[in-house]
Amino acid sequence: MTHRDDLAHPERTQAPHADPEIVEFAGGEIRSYHGRVDGWLLAVYAVLAVWGVYYLFQFWGGLGPGQAR
Repeated sequence: MTHRDDLAHPERTQAPHADPEIVEFAGGEIRSYHGRVDGWLLAVYAVLAVWGVYYLFQFWGGLGPGQAR
C-alpha cells in the first residue's frame, strides 16, 4: 500500500522514461510541463482584466438593473 505523501511527491511518481521537464502526478493522470504561456492566452487574460476594471467602475453598486426609480 502506498503512503499518501508518495502520491503527491513528483520524484516518486515521475515515470522513469519521461523527459526531465515533464513531471507526472497521480500515476500519470496529470502531467506538469515547464514552458511558456501562448500569446493568445495572455491576450485573453489582458482583455478580461480590462473588462473587469471597466465593469467595476461602470456597473458595480446601486440597486441593480431596472431597480432605479
